[in-house]
Amino acid sequence: MIAMPVRMQQGSEGDGGGPSRGTSVITRTKPKTKKPSLYRVLLLNDDYTPMEFVIHILERFFQKDREEATRIMLHVHNHGVGECGVFTYEVAETKVTQVMDFAKQHQHPLQCVMEKK
Repeated sequence: MIAMPVRMQQGSEGDGGGPSRGTSVITRTKPKTKKPSLYRVLLLNDDYTPMEFVIHILERFFQKDREEATRIMLHVHNHGVGECGVFTYEVAETKVTQVMDFAKQHQHPLQCVMEKK
C-alpha cells in the first residue's frame, strides 16, 4: 500500500470560520494479478474403445503428433489413466466436452475428465 498525505480544505472564507486545513491520508492499493488455476485433462481406460480411436482423439483435440498420441494411449491402456494436457479451467472444460461428445457420436464409452493440478 502507498500512503500519500493530502491537504483538504474543510471550511471556506465566506462561512465565518475562515479557512481551516487538515491532513488526510489516501491509500491506494496496487492490485495483484493471480495466475489462473490449471487443470489436468485425463483419459480413462475402458475395455471397448479402440486404441486407434484414442490416438485420433489425442491428435484431433490435443494437437499431439502420432508418436506422442501413441505413447499417451499406451499409458492409458497400461495404467488406466493418462494425461492429455494441462489447461485453464475453461479450456479444460471445453476439451472434456469435445472428447465426450465425439466419443458418444462414434458410440464409444471413452471417458474424459479434468482435475485441478
